[in-house]
Amino acid sequence: MRLFEALETSLNHPVPPTEVENVANAVAHAATHAAAPANTRVPFPAELFSALQEAFGERVSNKTAVREHHGRDESPYDPELPDAVVFAQTTEEVATIVRLCARYQVPIIPFGAGSSLEGHLLAVRGGVSIDLNGMNRVLSINAEDLTVTVEPGISRKTLNEALRDTGLFFPIDPGADASIGGMTATRASGTNAVRYGTMRENVLGLTVVLADGRIVKTGTRARKSSAGYDLTRLMVGSEGTLGVITEITVRLYPQPEAVSAAICAFPTMADAVRTVIETIQLGVPVARAEFVDALAVRAINLHSKLTLREMPTLFFEFHGTEAGVKEQAERVQELADSNHGEGFEWSVRQEDRTRLWNARHSAYFAMLQLKPGCRAVTTDVCVPISRLAECVIETERDLLASSLPCPIVGHVGDGNFHVAMLIDPTQPAELEEAERINQRVVRRALAMDGTCTGEHGVGLHKMGFLIEEHGEDAISVMRSIKQALDPQNLMNPGKIFV
Repeated sequence: MRLFEALETSLNHPVPPTEVENVANAVAHAATHAAAPANTRVPFPAELFSALQEAFGERVSNKTAVREHHGRDESPYDPELPDAVVFAQTTEEVATIVRLCARYQVPIIPFGAGSSLEGHLLAVRGGVSIDLNGMNRVLSINAEDLTVTVEPGISRKTLNEALRDTGLFFPIDPGADASIGGMTATRASGTNAVRYGTMRENVLGLTVVLADGRIVKTGTRARKSSAGYDLTRLMVGSEGTLGVITEITVRLYPQPEAVSAAICAFPTMADAVRTVIETIQLGVPVARAEFVDALAVRAINLHSKLTLREMPTLFFEFHGTEAGVKEQAERVQELADSNHGEGFEWSVRQEDRTRLWNARHSAYFAMLQLKPGCRAVTTDVCVPISRLAECVIETERDLLASSLPCPIVGHVGDGNFHVAMLIDPTQPAELEEAERINQRVVRRALAMDGTCTGEHGVGLHKMGFLIEEHGEDAISVMRSIKQALDPQNLMNPGKIFV
């Protein structure tokens, strides 16, 4: 069956909403594959809780259910609960919380959508979780300058809904409907990064509450600056370890005149990846270039009720004028054909594109259904585009030798791919096998002048690889910055490095 016909049939067999919810709940509550690194929890003084209650009333909670919600994420670690949760609504309120915590030397963990994958949100030393979801306003839209300033709790989908009538959009799309604050803190990217870049390139300025309660503004709405140290870039990707981000100014882009999506299957992973490399090296301005291996396609078919060929597959999206989009699709089709591509199809219909990308974005939950009750140990390396084929092919050999189901997906247009190792959380041997695979994949990427994490961030899971990637001297510089800005080690302690 043709792809877009298959997508059409999926409307007649919708996946029940509870199915995704059940899978998500199973993942959240399953026993996890590893304990977080040892950290001593800080005693939580009753005086601090009383002071928070006096300042915030019912917006402070130490109820177990609330703490559990804020003490887990999508990582493979056991929950680590904060001692209290405060629901902040303004920058000044965040500063008040931070000053109180600093007075009592209690850790602070910012909380957004809770969708992180590397243990960023876990309160390994206890402390106060600052829930920023109530700070979800669009503060200013400057359409003429192609910028918008928002609060950290707004999600990317809500932001784009607010921008709909301006003819502009915010392109960074990590898949999950993450908060803009969380995306900034983890230096997120996603499916559109090959054309529009990551959060690093798209954040112009921030408001940040530092560990002593000072409120600082970094950057401006100007497109460039040579004024002093680049504090904006320092905070982007800091994972809550240097301060709490309370306002973000980001770049916007004109909505393209025309958009088309395409899909093509390949007999081997090498053929598919080679097509992407040639596309990038020839300068074809694709907006998205996504890879899913045969096992991931099988999962997507089962989950989204599709009938895609169960072969290594590329998803593309093209932005531009009608003539430009057509030319891009035809050029990529030529490259796919030269690499043994099968059944190249493309469509400009929005409903086709939406269903295609919804299927791709649901791949994580789809893959979990391949092994009911499993937990996913994920990794997300990124290598120079010239080494991508070699890295993916060698990784495939590792996975074929494994007893675990390990589907691969990736934003391969910028050299980034993910492996999800599906383990039974009750079987320690499966955890050990997954970690062995993870180490091989990461060290291979590092040997190819790549990185241990392309977009998930370090959190708890990648700390051991950070020294291998950057070296002791560079890590000592990072520690010096942390010590200078957070001498009491209160801002999300135990993350990135210890």
